[in-house]
Amino acid sequence: MNTENTGQRPDASAEPIRFDTRIAVLLRADLEPWQRLNVTAFLVSGLGSRVPEVIGDPYEDADGVSYLPMFRQPVLVFEGTKETLRAAHARALARALPCAVFTADLFTTGNDRDNRAAVRAVRTADLDLVGLAVYGPRNGVDKVLKGARMHP
Repeated sequence: MNTENTGQRPDASAEPIRFDTRIAVLLRADLEPWQRLNVTAFLVSGLGSRVPEVIGDPYEDADGVSYLPMFRQPVLVFEGTKETLRAAHARALARALPCAVFTADLFTTGNDRDNRAAVRAVRTADLDLVGLAVYGPRNGVDKVLKGARMHP
């Protein structure tokens, strides 16, 4: 409908929503497919728990059945080398962006307490990162992910 001729305002709910923020996951390229999925799920759960503005409203189907809310915006998934992950991690910390990490050690633990202990036992510069999730302004996240490529 041409709103210029009718004088009517366009329906704002029909326009695409643009976000000035970005949720991104960076995975090490040498992970197995099951590891990529597992790491991504763990990483984004960290953002959802600490950055409440990323969570949208609950869902409901036509029968009135309610479902949990999810992120309000897409999650972009990237991949890179071990060095790309290390550099991205350093840039995320330097920019003080909310981030979650997943290290190779977490594949050998079986519970949350051991996961946290495994990360706590290693100095920041020595973390064997296999995944990183980051949230923040689009341009800041883009700079953090410099050198990474979109996941195939």
